[in-house]
Amino acid sequence: MKTLNVHEAKTRLSAVLAAVEEKGEKYLICRNGKPVADLVPHVKKSRLTPHPILSRVRIKYDVTEPLSADEWAEEL
Repeated sequence: MKTLNVHEAKTRLSAVLAAVEEKGEKYLICRNGKPVADLVPHVKKSRLTPHPILSRVRIKYDVTEPLSADEWAEEL
């Protein structure tokens, strides 16, 4: 991980973003020698991976089965 100060990051932002995008480089941005932020490549999550909690949900009836007349909510 490379280190940049805030001024250098502002001055070279386009070049730094290109390096992150193309090469996957990571940067640590510091102010007065103290870490402020990490600049890392964005990782897109897969929409096909189920959520760990939701994958445990089980539906024990046919959700496509039509409702009977007595199961419909009454009108207000």
